[in-house]
Amino acid sequence: MIGSLVANKHPILKFTSRLQQEIKFCLKHHGKFQNADACYYQVLIKVHACGVNPVDTYIRAGVYARKPTLPYTPGSDVAGVIEATGKGVTKFKTGDRVFTCSTVTGGYAEYTIASSDDVFHLPEKISFKQGAAISVPYFTAYRALFYKAGARPGESVLVHGASGGVGIAACQIARAYGLKVLGTAGSQDGLNLVLENGAHEVFNHKEENYINKIKESTGEQGVNVIIEMLSNVNLSNDLKLLSSGGRVIVVGCRGSIEINPRDTMAKETSITGVSLFSQTKAERDGSAAALFAGMESGWLKPVTGPEYPLEKAYQAHEDIISSKGALGKMVLIM
Repeated sequence: MIGSLVANKHPILKFTSRLQQEIKFCLKHHGKFQNADACYYQVLIKVHACGVNPVDTYIRAGVYARKPTLPYTPGSDVAGVIEATGKGVTKFKTGDRVFTCSTVTGGYAEYTIASSDDVFHLPEKISFKQGAAISVPYFTAYRALFYKAGARPGESVLVHGASGGVGIAACQIARAYGLKVLGTAGSQDGLNLVLENGAHEVFNHKEENYINKIKESTGEQGVNVIIEMLSNVNLSNDLKLLSSGGRVIVVGCRGSIEINPRDTMAKETSITGVSLFSQTKAERDGSAAALFAGMESGWLKPVTGPEYPLEKAYQAHEDIISSKGALGKMVLIM
């Protein structure tokens, strides 16, 4: 199934698997889960929107460190409505608006099953499309800034590639927590979007001299934290932009790059990778609490970009990798 998606490019992502057929049968005839073993502490969600992430394409292509059990349906960032609840579920009821940070059966589908621990209530003021843009972008950005970088109010952060889902989330969070936010994008529309979502200053990373402009902006002192979306292109320059004790947090990488380790020595800087798959339950719960506070106070405002119907998921995967400049979070609409 994974290979055929790449080779044939037909809309196989409608995913009417045997499991989903059984789910629909149970829902239609019984209104609840019938298999207690399979559905303990799980919920059935009617999917309204699902976020598309670069990692979806890496997993599908078989080049990611984590290999899924086949058959595999992509999609962790679902927003929709609870259709049924399994035994032991007390936090949710049929009809609740929710979003997920993980699914059991995959989000590129009309219905999905998720563990109730991976499901969160979606406030009415946030649309389903926006709800599908919360999980990976905001949980990744929060983890990068605080659990990995240890960012503190008053420090400066450069979001290198700030106009996509994670970049916008990082700008909003960093601004809300009192950091000076610098962001880059590759178009005027991208620069405007980054400014509108928390950045104090923006730089066009397609300009040849943008690195020097960032250095000038910091008074040649460098930035404390860099959230890096394309490390295989930018990492060497990132090390030259850091302040003493500065930290590069690698969120995205699409290949290899040569760096000089000496660039880390004089200022005692560091490079750290980030992966949501490595977060503990306590870390995820802490991130969720902070992000829900952002929803309540109004600074967390997901920005969605290109939208695709489910049958065009293959095109979304091609576009998210080949795009020369992201503008918001890419989503599938069901």
